[in-house]
Amino acid sequence: MSEKILIHFSGQDHPGQTTVLTGILAVYDACVLDIGQAVVHETLALALLVELSAERDFEPLKRALIERSGELGLQVRFTPISDEALDHWLATQGRDRYIITVLGRAISARQLSRVSAIVAHHRLNIDRIERLSGRLSLAIHRGDANACVELEASGQIASEDGMRADFLAVAQELGIDIAFQRESIFRRNRRLFAFDMDSTLIQGEVIDELAAMAGAGDRVAAITESAMRGEIEFRESFRRRVALLKGLPEERVFELIGRIPLAEGAEQLIRTLKMLGYKTAILSGGFTFFAEHLKERFGIDYVFANTLEIAGGVVTGEVSGRIIDGATKADLLRQIAERERISLEQVIAVGDGANDLPMLNLAGMGIAFRAKPVVRQSADHSLTHLGLDSLLYLIGVRDRDLEGIEVSQIVARI
Repeated sequence: MSEKILIHFSGQDHPGQTTVLTGILAVYDACVLDIGQAVVHETLALALLVELSAERDFEPLKRALIERSGELGLQVRFTPISDEALDHWLATQGRDRYIITVLGRAISARQLSRVSAIVAHHRLNIDRIERLSGRLSLAIHRGDANACVELEASGQIASEDGMRADFLAVAQELGIDIAFQRESIFRRNRRLFAFDMDSTLIQGEVIDELAAMAGAGDRVAAITESAMRGEIEFRESFRRRVALLKGLPEERVFELIGRIPLAEGAEQLIRTLKMLGYKTAILSGGFTFFAEHLKERFGIDYVFANTLEIAGGVVTGEVSGRIIDGATKADLLRQIAERERISLEQVIAVGDGANDLPMLNLAGMGIAFRAKPVVRQSADHSLTHLGLDSLLYLIGVRDRDLEGIEVSQIVARI
């Protein structure tokens, strides 16, 4: 009968080690059933599950590997694998797989311990852990660093919603973000990002800024907050707020362009998405004049927002055309996906308010970004502690993938 052996090498990493070791295995006609390698802080961990035919004696191979490992400065360990153990391993290959992404300004052992405890509680096995963020430097002390660790786990869980709720509770307690996704071909092939605008792509609400100019700031802000919490139907709240802008001079309206800053990480995210070939859309309950400015600046593919009516050089207090509310956002998202021939599973939608929930729930991945509590509780994913560029981690982009590519270079490629 054939012999199955798990061979594990560890020690200081150097170029060419894998070539040498697999070369020895080749001499003995070993069949590689499984292989995994990781390098952490220049320390190698390499494991191979190999099978030797009945005609081959394992002892000469073992001696050759021990001798060569010593010369390479590696430790080697051999574990015989029974047919029963092999059958059990093969049976586990069809298990569901999940990706858990931990994000924060820094990642501590306490945070990883709590996250891994939830994974274990739900009877999943962690198969892989990888750092997606770059090596941390002084940025961590300035408080503007990105730290991201990705875990891949497998197994059968009773309730994905229950596990997601556990992650949300721990994330709020420890001041981190945790994204939990089922691994699938769609996760690795997202094609469309759809964004809310106000308080998502930009830092603030355009209508609130206009209201401040019109001397109605407090009244409009109160209506906005109530609507974002889901206490007032959006269209009704929107009409009330726009009515309070009546008489505002047209030139004051356009003063806002350039005055409201982008959300943290927005430019890096959108420029990178465009470079990678993603389609992008703004689906906003805000105003077209600001959304069109962002479209021109970043090359956004689709923009849908509300048209503020201006006549005789002043705001009339009305809007032209249909009001973009939550249901309309979801409908528009579906239309864009159909036009681009993109599955909704390949869509990521990002927003912060209650009127964003329909499109967040429709998309394959809906992300509540620095959102109101009701939205964080209802969306599948919630990001609060990092900027928008951290969304790149959720589609598998590592910091090292973008090393040497500055935003200016990305702009030149668009």
